[in-house]
Amino acid sequence: MTETVLIYYIAVNIAAFLMYGADKFFAKKDMWRISEKALFTVAAAGGAFGAFIGMQTFRHKTKHTKFIVVIPLLMAVHAGVLVYLFKS
Repeated sequence: MTETVLIYYIAVNIAAFLMYGADKFFAKKDMWRISEKALFTVAAAGGAFGAFIGMQTFRHKTKHTKFIVVIPLLMAVHAGVLVYLFKS
């Protein structure tokens, strides 16, 4: 089971990273955007680390208080979940 969880976390974090990069690209080109709800959802679903790295890499959503508060909180929650699962 832990292998499956690890694969899931890797996949969802890659997806989050790519979503933040895509949304920044779309913003620069004045195109259709990925909703904030979708960005938060992928982070809450386990992609908080990818979301954070995407925010820093692409300098995206780094001035929005919601993102600079919620994403690190989600990172802490998911770190706790991973520690709990892998220590068991």
